[in-house]
Amino acid sequence: MVKLDVITTRGGDAGETSLGDGRRVRKDALRVEAFGTVDEANAALGLVRLHADAVSDAMLARIQNELFDVGADLCVPGEAGARLRVADTQSARLEGEIAAMNADLPALTSFVLPAGCAAAATAHVARTVVRRAERLVVALAAEEEVNPAVVRYLNRLSDHLFVLSRHFNAQAGGDVLWVPGATR
Repeated sequence: MVKLDVITTRGGDAGETSLGDGRRVRKDALRVEAFGTVDEANAALGLVRLHADAVSDAMLARIQNELFDVGADLCVPGEAGARLRVADTQSARLEGEIAAMNADLPALTSFVLPAGCAAAATAHVARTVVRRAERLVVALAAEEEVNPAVVRYLNRLSDHLFVLSRHFNAQAGGDVLWVPGATR
């Protein structure tokens, strides 16, 4: 269990931070950017939860916890050992939820604009932050060892948030669709 007695440590005042294995790295290191963006995505999910129904809120609460798992995985480079690692069962759960939500939605006839009701709009913001985190993790994986289940999880999560935004908009009147060339 994590126990934090002191929040202000001054350990990062020189522009470095500690990874989960104790190694010190620059705060702008790609690994730190990756797990920092996962943290940002998690904060965006907190905003989505402000607008979510009870069932969606429960899903999002679980996902927020899983994003801490993702951050824990990313902050410890190297072999898993006894360290917490993301597992493909977490991605499979997201896939099941995507299928369940999507089953009640009409087929898409156009691209969806990131808009609609407040719940959908905030889900779209969270989705784009997750996509950015995914891109950073992919870039990190090109340079260092990364658990491939993390990339899969972030990819599924962005899909999940897209379908969740559609679910929210369906409850509020429907998606806002792109009309190509509408303002020419």
